[in-house]
Amino acid sequence: MELSHLLTWLLMCLLPTTLTAQAGAPEGVLNCCEGDVLFLLDSSGSVSSYEHSRMLDFLSELLLPFSLGEDQVRIGLVQVGTQPRLEFGFDAFRTQSGLQGALRSTKALRGDTNTVEALKIADRVLRPGPGAGARPGLPRVLVWLTDGVKPGDVIGPMDELREEGVAVLVVSTGHGNYQVLRQVVSSPAENHLYFVDIDDMSIIVEDLRDAIIEIIRAERINVRDVSSNAATLQWRPVLSGLAGYYEIRFGPLPSGGTGSGGSGTGTSPSTGGSQYQRLVQSSDSNSVRLTGLKSDTVYTATLTPESNEQAFNTLSVTFRTQSEVHSPALVTVSESGSTSVRVSWGPLQPETVTSYYIEYSALPTGKLHTVTVDKRHNSTLLKNLQPDSTYLVTVTARHSSGKEKAMSVKVCTQEATPALADLQLTTVDSNSVQVNWRGSFDGLKGYWLTWEGQQRVDQRSSFYLPPNSLSTRLTELPPSARVCVSPIYKTARGEGLCCTAKFSSDAATYGYQS
Repeated sequence: MELSHLLTWLLMCLLPTTLTAQAGAPEGVLNCCEGDVLFLLDSSGSVSSYEHSRMLDFLSELLLPFSLGEDQVRIGLVQVGTQPRLEFGFDAFRTQSGLQGALRSTKALRGDTNTVEALKIADRVLRPGPGAGARPGLPRVLVWLTDGVKPGDVIGPMDELREEGVAVLVVSTGHGNYQVLRQVVSSPAENHLYFVDIDDMSIIVEDLRDAIIEIIRAERINVRDVSSNAATLQWRPVLSGLAGYYEIRFGPLPSGGTGSGGSGTGTSPSTGGSQYQRLVQSSDSNSVRLTGLKSDTVYTATLTPESNEQAFNTLSVTFRTQSEVHSPALVTVSESGSTSVRVSWGPLQPETVTSYYIEYSALPTGKLHTVTVDKRHNSTLLKNLQPDSTYLVTVTARHSSGKEKAMSVKVCTQEATPALADLQLTTVDSNSVQVNWRGSFDGLKGYWLTWEGQQRVDQRSSFYLPPNSLSTRLTELPPSARVCVSPIYKTARGEGLCCTAKFSSDAATYGYQS
């Protein structure tokens, strides 16, 4: 009896712990998405054990909110080493607890950074098909985590993946190979390429997660590639494998309707008017190009999957076609100085543009300045700017129709580097001089002093002096030594002054004054 009482007591002590652990198990909360995401993790010899561990912790935090499953998000992992391998495929885990456990137990491969061979594995995994392949008709994403060291010839393989419809994102914990990494990511590069120190990876978790969500968000019908006269409707192929067809109706939104874009379930637009058009697409299609649209017009479109085997809701979406206003399409910066920059734009459209309106202010909260430029000019010089500052410049084309087209750029002014104001040498004895100068400026980081003999090449010396220094004494100088002092700033050296030491018995003062 005593033994049974002891066992009962032990079970009661252990039970709360077990229940607490189950209650705290990570579960996905993001039911917004549907797609296959494959991670390419550099675990070669150039990545230390600590860095590899930090990358896995980053993946754990990044993926924790996602709901996993056949109709949700699926995750795969390929490791890069001398012999890359698929750690787990898309079919491996349906719960966060399983995925998180697998990440914790993943060991580094070491060896060479054989990214090219790893991309061959990634291509097979991301190719739609049965088994461990990606699901047909759903978004596919490749996220490459690398230290940026010797990535290999990856541009060609990455181009092929993007051509196959795979969205490519890159996180680099190094600062090399920027041009290579920028070429391999999907456009726009600023949303899909991240450089971050290994100890600061957590600061990009939300941005990277949002970028992935934007790609795999489970909107069943959406609009892309909208121009002034055309747009593409894209949807999830819900009729795949079924007999049936898709009916598409589209036309200008009736007066009084909203112009905001969106997607979801709705009723078909009225077919009473002749403005609405009807298209039919086969059951294996997932997109259609709508053409012959009017510019700057709000349209509504509906998609109705028709099948005798299963009932489906009608989906609707609204969108606005682009205006035919094209200028400015490009804004560039040149002639950048410490207090001025030249801003240029194009193309010119003098037949439709009445003027160009330029707004600029120092970031983050500088005063707003404006200037108006004649329609025949495509540049202007912005003056009286603050040195070493970042400005936001917006160029707006004002059209005769009353419409406006704007484009913004960030421009940086150079640091001001004033020259040394004055330099004087005072003879102390037969081989020593006192050096004095004037040059206390904003942003000054110090002074660089050099002296050089006239007789021998090896008679030379240089050293740094702090910014609060305005004098120093030089001893054991050779005859007629040349002494130079230059101010040092954050980005460059300012213009310095030089004097030649002339030793005489009366210790005369001499120098050069600017």
